Amino acid sequence: MLIFQLGMLDKSPGTPAAIESMRVATSADEDNWDDFCFTRRRHCRRVRCYCTAAQRRHQRRRGREHTASALPPATPLRQAAQQMQAARCSSILIMDQGRPVGIWTERDALTVDFTDPQEFERPVEQVMNHPVRTLAEDTPLRSVAALFQRERLRHFLVLDKQGQPIGVLSQTDVVLNQGIEHFLRLRTVASVVRQKTPRLPSDAPLIEAAEQMRSAATDAVLVSYDDGDHGILTERDLVGQIAAGQLNAPLEQLASRPLLTVAHDETLYRVRSLLIERGMRHVGVTADGKLLGLVSFAEILAGIEVTYVRELQSALRERDRALNVSKRSLHLAEKIIESSLEGVMITDPNGIIQSVNPAFTRLTGYTPDEVIGKTPKILSSGRHGPDFYQRMWAELNATGHWQGEIWNRRKNGEIYPELMTVTAIADEGAELTHYAAMFNDISQLKESEERIRSLAYYDPLTGLPNRRLLDDRLQMAIAHAHRHRLQMAVLFVDLDRFKQVNDRLGHRAGDRLLEHIAERLVACVREDDTVARMSGDEFVILLSELETAEEAVQAAERITATLRQPLHIDGEAISPTASVGIALYPEHGNTGDTLIKHADTAMYRAKNGGRDRHSAYSPSANARAPIATA
Repeated sequence: MLIFQLGMLDKSPGTPAAIESMRVATSADEDNWDDFCFTRRRHCRRVRCYCTAAQRRHQRRRGREHTASALPPATPLRQAAQQMQAARCSSILIMDQGRPVGIWTERDALTVDFTDPQEFERPVEQVMNHPVRTLAEDTPLRSVAALFQRERLRHFLVLDKQGQPIGVLSQTDVVLNQGIEHFLRLRTVASVVRQKTPRLPSDAPLIEAAEQMRSAATDAVLVSYDDGDHGILTERDLVGQIAAGQLNAPLEQLASRPLLTVAHDETLYRVRSLLIERGMRHVGVTADGKLLGLVSFAEILAGIEVTYVRELQSALRERDRALNVSKRSLHLAEKIIESSLEGVMITDPNGIIQSVNPAFTRLTGYTPDEVIGKTPKILSSGRHGPDFYQRMWAELNATGHWQGEIWNRRKNGEIYPELMTVTAIADEGAELTHYAAMFNDISQLKESEERIRSLAYYDPLTGLPNRRLLDDRLQMAIAHAHRHRLQMAVLFVDLDRFKQVNDRLGHRAGDRLLEHIAERLVACVREDDTVARMSGDEFVILLSELETAEEAVQAAERITATLRQPLHIDGEAISPTASVGIALYPEHGNTGDTLIKHADTAMYRAKNGGRDRHSAYSPSANARAPIATA
């Protein structure tokens, strides 16, 4: 059943413009053009009206258009691939006696055995998809986004009122014509990045790439080179191999290189524009110099559903006005709420719940009978105090709407985050009649944000703050100490003879030792103090709000005494020791870098003095004597 979104219907007077042609653009560029081209009429929101505007300009600029030809079922696979390449399309319609019997897409190239030359001569009917999934020409475009996700398809054949094919609608068409630029500017690629894209070495054979794409249900694989660079191999490249009749070959001869990348905090709007400008389908996403994965039009399409929250707000206002117009308009609005992917809750002016939609039950676990007649307090998580709700109602009463993040509780007791929009609905006389709340579970978005934040500020092995977070806390601690005339200290801790543990027991045991050391250091200091891992076996401890310098010395003694306690790793007894350097603020420096540098110098004095001890920085003895081992 198709879902029609209120507010997206074609309201222009008259009948929709006729379809002018069924065309396919061809060019020497690596363009994204898909199959059939539809003429787009201004303000139209039906699938019959959509053809990429850039494609039409490209056709006029090139001055050549070709009628899209269908292929008979007996066409050899190689010929079908050549036809697809010539047309710069991602699917070919298979026709038999004037009717569509199947569709062959780039995805179907994954089923070909690239080690057998006879595969390229198989008739296309043996590998095509059938039956062909279709849409009526007057289907609202917005409803197709959900259909693509639910049916896990990339193409729909569009039929006219007589049941004749007039074109193919692709995921790319939907992304380019949804009118979601504002939404795309608010989201970053990190929220949709495909992190589980298979990665293969450059010497891997083509057949292995096809198997990985098929098993991972993805349209591309990343190719890793010995120099650390990356390339990409896509389904379109497999079609090219079939068209050329080339058998299995190493990926280094086939992959596109280098891979175009963007930063993880780039907006989806910029990424979509970049894909269009470059005529590409995929772009890599990086964070801190590491390749996280890929983003394509498919990931952007998956994120479109989140935009329904704002559209439902408009839909509910439209529904309220439609109550005074006709029963038909009322029925239409109710269908929109019922089919919405977001939870919808309607209350009267006193906050008594009057109705909820199926998505509300799916998200909260409460059925309509369990909540109707009660207040939204049944969903309260207890995380928000009275001030939060006072601010929310103040804004709602002043502006008529409120939007923000809120923590609520499901029926099973689970607390989860929501992105919620609350709208005050008034009648024609401006009298308040209802409140409408629309919400979406953003747990996955929160988890993604937390993972990215953790990568940026915390050491992945020990979970301690890294140098970046340490610098931030040092700046704040120095400012606080300066304002309140307090002392603070920086302790530089370096394990003694850590290399010997690595050499004797291996790096895995060394990592476990570092984890134990991190736990002991945290246990040695106060909750408000900071323990950070600099690199390797070096740690820095920030002691804030000290009354005397002696407190720093006592902390250092406590650390050396605690660390030397024996522990067992892989059946081996280890008694680790450490050398600790101390630098005081403001006596030994008034910047974070200076304090760390002087604490490091004092630490080396402790090592030269015999290890397993501490030493305070002394300006008169700041020479750093070399030592043979750590």
